[in-house]
Amino acid sequence: MTIRASVIEAIGNTPLIRLNAVSEATGCEIYGKAEFMNPGQSVKDRAALSIIQHAVKSGALQPGGVIVEGTAGNTGIGIALVGNALGFRSVIVIPETQTQEKKDMLRLAGAELVEVPAAPYRNPNNYVRLSGRLAEQIAKSEANGAIWANQFDNVANRQAHIDTTGPEIWDQTDGKIDGFICAVGSGGTLAGVGMALKERNKDVKIGIADPMGAALYNFYANGELKAEGSSITEGIGQGRITANLEDAPVDMPFQIPDAEGIPYVFDLLEKEGLCLGSSSGINVAGAVRMAREMGPGHTIVTVLCDYGTRYQSKLFNPDFLRSKNLPVPAWLERQSDISVPFEAVD
Repeated sequence: MTIRASVIEAIGNTPLIRLNAVSEATGCEIYGKAEFMNPGQSVKDRAALSIIQHAVKSGALQPGGVIVEGTAGNTGIGIALVGNALGFRSVIVIPETQTQEKKDMLRLAGAELVEVPAAPYRNPNNYVRLSGRLAEQIAKSEANGAIWANQFDNVANRQAHIDTTGPEIWDQTDGKIDGFICAVGSGGTLAGVGMALKERNKDVKIGIADPMGAALYNFYANGELKAEGSSITEGIGQGRITANLEDAPVDMPFQIPDAEGIPYVFDLLEKEGLCLGSSSGINVAGAVRMAREMGPGHTIVTVLCDYGTRYQSKLFNPDFLRSKNLPVPAWLERQSDISVPFEAVD
């Protein structure tokens, strides 16, 4: 009999799932780390737990205290759920442009939600910078104190993946892994997994799948932080080298437009039964690029970040997709055309 003492112990140890279509198309074994199976339904549960545990261990977070964070959604959900389990309250600052589904989940988890206009990081009212000031303000009046989780520059985030995600992938592949690739939001997953795998085998290639509108592809390819274009993806895309990204061992950078990445989301749902968010589509596209560059016969792992239901109002909305000049899969188009008349039964 296997029992978890609390939801905390249910975080991590997610399975690898073979992605059949892309594996067969490339001649490689491409696996997705099923991070959507964490309790908060995303990879960010790992960072949330690590950040909170490190804050408790250091004495910065006292019993009954408040955790403040700026997030596109998933880290905030993880913080709220872990906080509930450990007796902490959470205050989450989120750009108002994020999906309603994520905002609803944050409120459902009991977080106090502060919505702010989307603004670049250089703006003092950017959601991340504003959350730091808010944490300082709350700490002055809150009896049990408050901390700023600061997922982007708090390396407890990266450490979660050095300690857990990377070793899990190594063990699950019996060390027979040739490449790992994923997109970047805070940088914790890419850097942490990359460091853990390189420690075990320096020849494992680490790739970044960067969406349009982000600056890291150009940084790792050309040494310059330069963004171009835009993307509908949420929670990924970075314009600076965060503390978590410092010394990240990136070997293979790829720039992935939405028109390339988003169709994988639809294919995975229709053909493989995996309902995933847009960042997973970018990741799978990156894994395919890596596989084609490395050649057949290699084993590549990427991250299946979160459930697609968290983006349903946009990602699976034909009108929204068309407004962004993105392809609408035939099955989704057909669904939007179906109407079943209701007939009263006497």
